[in-house]
Amino acid sequence: AIVWPRGAAKSVAVQALIIGLSMVSENQEYVVSEIPIRAGVGLKPQHYETIISEQPDIGWFEIHAENYMGEGGLPHHYLSKIRERYPISLHGVGLSIGAAQPLDKHHLKRLKTVKDRYQPGLFSEHLAWSTHSTNYYPDLLPVPYNQQSLSQVCDHIDQVQDMMGCRMLLENPSTYLGFKTSTMPEAEFLTSIVARTGCGMLLDVNNVFISANNQSYDPYQYIDGLPLESVGEIHLAGHATDQDDDGNQLFIDTHDREVSDPVWLLYEYALSKSGPVPTLIEWDSNVPDWSRLFAEAKSAEASLKKVESSPSSERRYDVVS
Repeated sequence: AIVWPRGAAKSVAVQALIIGLSMVSENQEYVVSEIPIRAGVGLKPQHYETIISEQPDIGWFEIHAENYMGEGGLPHHYLSKIRERYPISLHGVGLSIGAAQPLDKHHLKRLKTVKDRYQPGLFSEHLAWSTHSTNYYPDLLPVPYNQQSLSQVCDHIDQVQDMMGCRMLLENPSTYLGFKTSTMPEAEFLTSIVARTGCGMLLDVNNVFISANNQSYDPYQYIDGLPLESVGEIHLAGHATDQDDDGNQLFIDTHDREVSDPVWLLYEYALSKSGPVPTLIEWDSNVPDWSRLFAEAKSAEASLKKVESSPSSERRYDVVS
């Protein structure tokens, strides 16, 4: 027996059931749409209706692949409508590229199903691990930067790109400490991965700022050391601050507020080195109303246009903490 909630919830539940069943058999076909050199935002359920009804002038949307691995239901219903009007990028969070164990082939197969279904213009994952044995962790955990990790990560990326049939962009992590077993800096590690696998980079500027301040290195020199010609996408997000046990300021990657001024400055510096790159605003917690998120995307787009009008400009800023 089905026990329905009171009031309107029953009709919503029925609608969800009908849509869910119908989506199992739906076979919408798309062609790959290139991601424009504009600003985009992460697609959130809170904004589905607004996006469909208002059709805002925004370049693209990014989806977290794991949110669309089910066969049907409301997520696919709304995403299908949005995909008809906008290009999307596909961002994975669960492959555990940096794990010291084989990739989950079942997860990789489901990831490819999402990719084949929606034909994203870009596909990306994280330089991180989140699995150990049969355990799965809801975090993106860091890897040591040494030859053993390099070989494991490169092998996993090769498998992913072979399976997905496209180039993967690898995102630099946000980190809070370093490993004693690391034998090379992060930028060198990423450069080696790109050279060995042919993958691209997703440059998360907020992560650069967080890691540099937490580990006391220069974020501008870090960017200078990256293979910027391989950057296919940039991420921007907000962060919080706290204190560690010694009273030192700690920067935390929260994705729950506006991009900070120091990150905007670092972003403009990165653009002056790489040239204009599709840029995403990430806002995953305390999700705001659409107008507030859209305003952040417009700020990113203004920075892109500024670089396009003065491509040779290079400015350097002091580290702001």
